This record gives sequence, C-alpha cells and structure tokens, in this order.
Amino acid sequence: MRKRIYIDIYSFFALLIFLIIIIFPYFWTLISSLKTAADFLHPLKFNFTPTLSHWANVINSQIPHQGINSILVGIITVVIALTVGAPAAYSFSRFNTGGEKTRFLILLSQMLPPAVLIVPIFLLMYSLKLLDTIWAVIFAHLTFITPLVTWFLIGFFDDVPRELEEAAKVDGCTPWQAFLWIVLPTIRPGLAAASLFGFILSWNDLYYALLLTGGKSKTLPVGIAGYWTFRGVEMGQMSSAIILAIIPVIIASFFIQKYLVRGLGGGAIKG
Repeated sequence: MRKRIYIDIYSFFALLIFLIIIIFPYFWTLISSLKTAADFLHPLKFNFTPTLSHWANVINSQIPHQGINSILVGIITVVIALTVGAPAAYSFSRFNTGGEKTRFLILLSQMLPPAVLIVPIFLLMYSLKLLDTIWAVIFAHLTFITPLVTWFLIGFFDDVPRELEEAAKVDGCTPWQAFLWIVLPTIRPGLAAASLFGFILSWNDLYYALLLTGGKSKTLPVGIAGYWTFRGVEMGQMSSAIILAIIPVIIASFFIQKYLVRGLGGGAIKG
C-alpha cells in the first residue's frame, strides 16, 4: 500500500514538472506581452507594472487582417486536401491502387525540403498571375498537406470492416454512396485529427508564405516575423502577436477534442 502511495506521488510530481515545462514558454510569452521596453532589460523581473500598449499596437496593425488570411488559407487548404485525400486514401486501402510503391512515394513526398519546390511553385504562380494572393499559398500548402492527409487516413480506412460496405451495397447503395454515407461518417475521428494537423501545418508555415505573398495577402507568421527589424526584435508586440496566433488553434482543438482523442488513439470504428 505504502509503495503504491509513493508511486502515485512520484507520478504526480513527474507530471507536474512535465506540465510546467510545456506551459512555461506560453506563460513567458504572455508575461513578455505585458512588459514595457525598460522591463525587458531585466528579463527575470516579475514585479513590473503591466501595460497593454503592445496589444493595442498589434490590434491596430495589420496583424488581425493577416490572421484572417491565415484562417482562410488553413480552412481552404484543409477542405481541398480532405476532398482529394479521403477518396485517395480509400482507394489505397480498399483497392491497393498503385501498390505499395505508390504508398511509399506518398510518404517520400513528405521528406522533400520546401526549397526544392519553391522555384517551380513560384514560376507557376507567376504564370497564373496568382503571386501576392492567398491562392498561391494555398497551392503551396497543398503540396505537403494533401499527402499527409492521405497517408494519415489510410490506416483509418483499413480499420473499417468491409462488411459495412457490403451491407450498404445489398441495400442498394452504389460504391460511391457507400463511401459517402457509411465509411466517411465512421472515420470522423480520423477526419477531425487529419483536419487539425493539416490546419496547424498551414497556420504555422512561414517559408512559402514569406516568398509568395506581400502587402495585403501576408499571413500571420509573416506578420509576426516582421517584428524582427533592423533596430532589433520588438519583443512586446511580437509576444502579443504570438499569443493571438495561438488562440485559433486552441479554439479548433476545443471543438473537435472528442474526435481528436479517438483519432490519435487510432479508433476508426464508431462507438
């Protein structure tokens, strides 16, 4: 009994330390967004007078507009990636389309560095007159989010019993109707998890957005990077913008958390 109590105490403190390590960077960023320029000269000073001047400057800047751009890019990218990736993953799972080599090629595409693709993407967007638009960023993001979504969903389709589709076909459903009405609702946890991961990847991208946008089409990561100026880093405003950048991901995770937990656990069968 006493040994069990000791194990519980050790586990509690281990989890507490782990939680502090995870939360501390966010706490430090929040504190930094409330400091004055003079307070940054003493980074370990916590007894300072909070100020909202950095928040006011960020809200009155282009950051909110850039945040809207990032949200639009993330949502549109995920919708297109799911529209293409879900049928592709189903085809790989049920019909072994292209064989194992094609599956490996999908995984291999994730290993390509962005620098390999940026030149052809830039030239293509220039030819289509899409430079300095969010569509250029969406197209670039699809090159790495669509393969990820496809690869991610294959395992969930593998876990769906084929008997469900056979029963639907007996009831008069076509293969396409069985896919839309039976299989897709069954793998909702996988769709939710894939959507969130795809959105986060798009939301955090700086490389493509920096090279393909400018002016009003800039996304939030580009706006945050803009606080690194020739005068140095504007820590207060950058910290405020970073906190704003975290909020949409937290909101999205909150709304799909019940599906996300099941998706990350690999539970593709509806309970």
